[in-house]
Amino acid sequence: MEEIIELLETKQYTSLRQKLTDLNDADIAAVLEELQKEDMLKVFRILPKDTAADVFSYLEVDNQQTIITSLSDSDAAGIINNMMADDATDLFEEMPANIVKKLLANVSPEARRDINHLLKYPEESAGSIMTVEYVDLKENLTVAQSLERIRKLGIDSETINVCYVLDAGRHLVGTAALRYLLLSDPDAIIGEIMHENVISVNTLMDQEDVARQFQKYDFTSMPVVDNENRLVGIITVDDIMDILEEEATEDIEKMAAIVPSDKPYMKTGVLETWKKRIPWLLLLMVSATFTGKIIESFEEALGALPILTAFIPMLMDTGGNAGGQASATIIRGLSLEEIGFKDLFKVVWKEFRVAIVCGATLAAANFVKLLVIDRVTIWVAAVVCMTLVAAVVIAKFIGCLLPMLVKRIGFDPAVTASPFITTIVDALSLLIYFSFATSILGI
Repeated sequence: MEEIIELLETKQYTSLRQKLTDLNDADIAAVLEELQKEDMLKVFRILPKDTAADVFSYLEVDNQQTIITSLSDSDAAGIINNMMADDATDLFEEMPANIVKKLLANVSPEARRDINHLLKYPEESAGSIMTVEYVDLKENLTVAQSLERIRKLGIDSETINVCYVLDAGRHLVGTAALRYLLLSDPDAIIGEIMHENVISVNTLMDQEDVARQFQKYDFTSMPVVDNENRLVGIITVDDIMDILEEEATEDIEKMAAIVPSDKPYMKTGVLETWKKRIPWLLLLMVSATFTGKIIESFEEALGALPILTAFIPMLMDTGGNAGGQASATIIRGLSLEEIGFKDLFKVVWKEFRVAIVCGATLAAANFVKLLVIDRVTIWVAAVVCMTLVAAVVIAKFIGCLLPMLVKRIGFDPAVTASPFITTIVDALSLLIYFSFATSILGI
C-alpha cells in the first residue's frame, strides 16, 4: 500500500499501472477499498479495461456505485457488459431507479435481458442470486460436439466444471462433469453417459435454504429450475459464501437487539447506527420498568433486611446468562435444522435436567461463599441459593422454549435472544426471590 500510494502521489501512473496489473484482481480491489474516494477513482481509471471490469465485481456495493456513476455512459456500459449477470443485478438492486434506468439503456441487449430477468425475482430468493451464464448441452450431442460447445460458450460462463443437459423443452434431465467428458469416447452420446440424478433448487427457494443444500451435498454449483423443471440459471459457491456471511451477520445483530444493516460498520454513519439500535433499546428499557416496579413493591422487605439488596445483581445476571446460553444453542440448532418444533419436549426435558445440575452446582458454591465470606445467616443463604436454582431452571426453560415457539409461528428466532430473554428472566427471578424471602424470613 505504501508503495502504491507513493507512486500515486508522485504521479508515476505508468509504474502504478504495471504494479497493479501484477496483482490478483481481488487484491487490486482490496487496495482500492483502502484509498480515499478521489484516489480510488483515479486508480480505477488507469487500470486496463478488462482488468477494471474484473476488479469492479470484487468491490463493495457503495464503492461500485461511486465508480459507476463517475464514469461516462459508454465506460459504465462496458463495465456492466463484462460483469456476470448476478453481480450486475446485485449492484442495480442497491441503486436509485433513475440511475438503473440510465445504465440499462446503454448496456448490450443481452446484458439488459439477463439483468431484467434476475431483477423480477423476490429478494433473497434463489432466482435473485443465480447467474444465467452457464453451459447447457443437448442430450443428443456427442462428447466431441459438447466439448466444442464448451469451447465456444465457456469463456463467458460462470463455471464449466459441470454442464447441464437439457431436452428439447429445456427441461433439466442430467449433468455432465467436464472431467468425465474429457475422459469419454468422443463419439459417445451425452444422453447415454450423463448423470441423471440431478439435485436442483427452485427459483423461489429462500437463499438460506439454498446455502443448506450446498452444505449438504458439497457442491460448487447447483442448477436453478422453475416450477416446470426448466433450467433458468445456476448458483455458484462464491455466492453461497456471501450468503452465509450475510445471514450470520444478520442473526448476530438480531441476537444483540440491533436492527440488521447491510453496510459495514466503518461505513455506517452515527445517525444510521443510532436508528438501528434505538428501537430495541427503547423497547427493552420500557420492559425493564417491570423490574423496577417489582423492587418497588417489595420496598418494605428490603428495608427490613437490606442485605437482600446486595444479591439482586448476582441473581439477575446468573439467570440472564443461563437463559442466553440456552437460547444461543437452540437458535443455532434451529438455523442448522438440527432440531425442529417436533423436538420441543425432548429439548425442554434436556434443558430442565441441565438446569437442575447447573443450578445445584452454582447454589452449592454460593452457599459456601455466603456463609464464609459474606457471613450472612443460614436462612438468608438458603433464600439466595433456592432462588438461584429456580432462576437457572426458569431461564433455561424460557431460553429454549421461546425461540422454538417464535420459529413455529414464522418469525426469526434470533430476535428472542439474550437481551429479550434476559429482561423476562430478570423480572421472574426477582418475583421468586422476594417470594422466598417473605415466606422463609417472615419479612
